Amino acid sequence: MASTSVSRVLPASPQQVWDLIGGFDALPDWLPYIPESVSLEGGRVRRLTNPDGDVIVERLVGFDETERSYTYAILEAPFPVTGYLSTLRVHAIPGRPDAAEVQWSGRFVPNGATESEVIDLFTGIYADGLEALLKALTASSPATTPTA
Repeated sequence: MASTSVSRVLPASPQQVWDLIGGFDALPDWLPYIPESVSLEGGRVRRLTNPDGDVIVERLVGFDETERSYTYAILEAPFPVTGYLSTLRVHAIPGRPDAAEVQWSGRFVPNGATESEVIDLFTGIYADGLEALLKALTASSPATTPTA
């Protein structure tokens, strides 16, 4: 089994970050790679579509509002892995109420690709996703209006 994890400190409170990403069906709100998400089975399954039309089906396997995290498994995807399990978690940073650390981690068994290739694939997906999250958070921050 292989694994990878990417984290990033973001300029928003943990609750602000969780309010944006904490809904299992919220990926289109902050992740351009996933413009469409359809909630199934009462919100326990999401059917995602990427810009190329590829479908990714994921099942929520754990959710903790207090800890600001959720874990999901991939049921169907164009990725060369099996047994994929991933967690998205928002951490408070002691002494920094205006910042949060987001960690996106996953473990999986390569299938049709090398372990290194699959680790690089998901490390890139997570890093790109957290960069998109930063952009979404800073785009939604109140802008200052220049004075004349």
